[in-house]
Amino acid sequence: MVALVLMVAALAAGVPPGVVIDHEPAAAGRYIGSPSLAILRDGSYVASHDFFGPASNQSVSGVTRIFRSEDRGRTWQHLAELKDQFWSNLFFCRGALYLMGTSCEYGRIVIRRSTDGGQTWTGPSFLTSEPNYHTAPVPLVVYKGRVWRAFEHHRPGAWGFFSALVLSAPEKADLLDAQSWTMTQPLPFPADAPEGRHWLEGNVVIGPRGELLDILRVDNIEKAALTRVESNGLRFEGMIAFPGGAKKFTIRYDRKSRLYWALTNPAPGTANPASVRNTLALISSPDVRHWEVRKTILTHPDSLRHAFQYADWQFDGRDLVVVSRTAFEDEGGGAPRAHDANFLTFHRVERFRETRGSPQ
Repeated sequence: MVALVLMVAALAAGVPPGVVIDHEPAAAGRYIGSPSLAILRDGSYVASHDFFGPASNQSVSGVTRIFRSEDRGRTWQHLAELKDQFWSNLFFCRGALYLMGTSCEYGRIVIRRSTDGGQTWTGPSFLTSEPNYHTAPVPLVVYKGRVWRAFEHHRPGAWGFFSALVLSAPEKADLLDAQSWTMTQPLPFPADAPEGRHWLEGNVVIGPRGELLDILRVDNIEKAALTRVESNGLRFEGMIAFPGGAKKFTIRYDRKSRLYWALTNPAPGTANPASVRNTLALISSPDVRHWEVRKTILTHPDSLRHAFQYADWQFDGRDLVVVSRTAFEDEGGGAPRAHDANFLTFHRVERFRETRGSPQ
């Protein structure tokens, strides 16, 4: 009921729901992408996003902005703007904050570090000498003493034909040193897959039996691809029904509920689900293979120019805290289309474990 009241109020006011962290009008020709969120040891939140679009420099040198909140997301301060940083996620490891992604659209893999909560950063450390890598703000996991993160290789040319891979490094190593990292062999989308054409934006997840998995978005179907990380690379295990699987998602495991959780954009019954992003839903699974929709978090009746997409989130006690790449009305006429977001917004999902079917 609270979420519904907030949405009705937002529609009446012509402003997006939640807290606006950043805004870029469509006239600027730059759109807000790649939201990411981390929680520091002192309880502060750090958020990031990049810019894409015709007036951005995405194909040469990505630009990422960093923000911080010290009052649980009610207000935000702009801390930094970084070049050569695109499609990146924030993560906290051994007392430092990191930002990891690519240098630009299909650029080199890059990482940098902050030791003062996002105020200042090292320069970019390039982990590959060659370009043509793809990713999004996807989660990292620590598994058997190593940090693991998914990427894809995208051969030059038209969009599509992503090959899945995983990078890993010893947790105690210098993560800015390219020699610390090991890469699996890229795995193309399986030619014998029963559905789908491409996969991308994989999530490394520790499965219920202790296996290491890479779960990937699949182009334009409401399913995800399940792969297993093995010593000689990735092995495709099949497709799983996954509400919102045609769009980017983030999966994390919650020890308290013993469930896996994700925020997605379900679009059941639509002919082109990849483009439908106007509903953000909370889903859960006991085993990463069987998922159910628990609650609608945000929604708007129009799917052409409104979206709550690429949501990144973290556990915060009884709540989830969320950042969204949001397309919504503004004084300049709103987003040109749902994909081309004009806001970075913050949201809180209170008592998420108490949604339908969840342990109390």
